[in-house]
Amino acid sequence: MKIAFFSDIHANLPALEAVLDDIDEQQPDFVYCLGDLVGYNVWPNEVAYEIRKRGIPTIAGNYDEGIGLNSDDCGCAYKSDEEKANGSVSISYTNEVVTDEVRAYLKMLPRQMSLRFEMGDKLINLLMVHGSPRKINEYLFENRPDKSLMRIMEEAWTDIMLFGHTHQPYHRVLEYRLEGKPAYRHAINIGSVGKPKDGDPRACYAIVTLDDASLKFEKEAVTTEFRRVKYDVEKASKAVEDSPLPNAYAQALRLAK
Repeated sequence: MKIAFFSDIHANLPALEAVLDDIDEQQPDFVYCLGDLVGYNVWPNEVAYEIRKRGIPTIAGNYDEGIGLNSDDCGCAYKSDEEKANGSVSISYTNEVVTDEVRAYLKMLPRQMSLRFEMGDKLINLLMVHGSPRKINEYLFENRPDKSLMRIMEEAWTDIMLFGHTHQPYHRVLEYRLEGKPAYRHAINIGSVGKPKDGDPRACYAIVTLDDASLKFEKEAVTTEFRRVKYDVEKASKAVEDSPLPNAYAQALRLAK
């Protein structure tokens, strides 16, 4: 079974359109969106409309939550005064241009979604969150210790956890003991469609393949392909520069920083 997951579009319509075209070509069995449809670019309404039009099951990201509540706080962890000032402009702009219909949609998005698979006498739980199961805006970076990731997944009763928020993709396999033999959990960050931060400006999403082998006991039963999709980065960057948004967001798209 192939499942496509994408996240963190951040109002970048050209990137979303390119990713959706690629997903159509890959023909996965299911498609899910893990939130942050809006913020940092000029197409929040168009992005929301496209996802709704396709009927893609979607959870809220922290930016969606802020806009849905008409808040001036997106729950973002800005590090410098300049980042905070730019962030204030971004959420103010997004609140100004988003339609009432889209705001209502963002407000009602679920915070988590889960799937349960039955493999013989074993239940496999797959959990989709934006940041972490504990907090919508918690950052789970790739360098987080195994013990910490394992504890988070144990507390959430999940075998496979999909998330975004950091805009940096990775797949971590965590080994533990079950019934006296090695078993595995999978933590998968699916990267960002519209605002990558890993040095690669191409849009990123993930196709996760579940083998029909024992998903708990076979390490390779869960595999991830991170799809990098070219799109018109300059169009998205120029849209930022032609708007009230800070030009820093245009350069961030070009450099994927």
